[in-house]
Amino acid sequence: MSKLGKYLIFLSKLFTNPEKFRVYWALTMQECKDIGINSMLIVTIVASFLGAVTCVQTAANMDNPFVPKYIISLIVRDSTILELGPTITCVVLAGKIGSNIASQLGTMRISEQIDALEVMGINSSSYLILPKMIASMVTFPMLVTLACFLGIYGGYLAGWLTGSVTQQEYIYGLQFAFKPSYVIFAIIKSVVFGFLVASIAAFQGFYTKGGAYEVGKASTAAVTNSCIAILIADYLLAQLLVG
Repeated sequence: MSKLGKYLIFLSKLFTNPEKFRVYWALTMQECKDIGINSMLIVTIVASFLGAVTCVQTAANMDNPFVPKYIISLIVRDSTILELGPTITCVVLAGKIGSNIASQLGTMRISEQIDALEVMGINSSSYLILPKMIASMVTFPMLVTLACFLGIYGGYLAGWLTGSVTQQEYIYGLQFAFKPSYVIFAIIKSVVFGFLVASIAAFQGFYTKGGAYEVGKASTAAVTNSCIAILIADYLLAQLLVG
């Protein structure tokens, strides 16, 4: 059977013979803390500097005096909301969250903790993985929203401190021809990316065989496959929702 077929069967097992709701609630809240709160620092750093670099580079390439300065912030706004915020942030999270999920489940598999859960009659895939998927699909949109705000604010600070654009021009550019649908598009992308990262990483870790070396390989494969899946989904969603 192909890996895609195994992956689809793996997803179907998540919703068979589930545990009680209160069990998932406690586990999901813990995963939200581990995935969301513990990722805020890296998201803050990456998003702020991405916005600042975008503003500086855009200003450096706008030598035409007939082009108004507020176009700089318009470009920062649209590129941050449409691409830099959701896609780059989720690629970074794929490295942090994806490797963590894969290594955690891989270690549990080779140490036979997953086998012990199955002997006890617990649906191990649903018990271990479903809370991680739900938490990722909930916290990724929050982190992407934070990243978009910080990216735009980072561009504001960079433009103001370097003198590339005034504060009034930057704020005017943010408001000029704004499309609220872009924000909805970014949220949809972040939910899909959160699902892909959590499910692919869990799949790689859950079926790990061998020892510590194989856990490392599973973690690497989880990050690589998640990034590829994010980029493919990014194109498909852009073509479907924007194109």
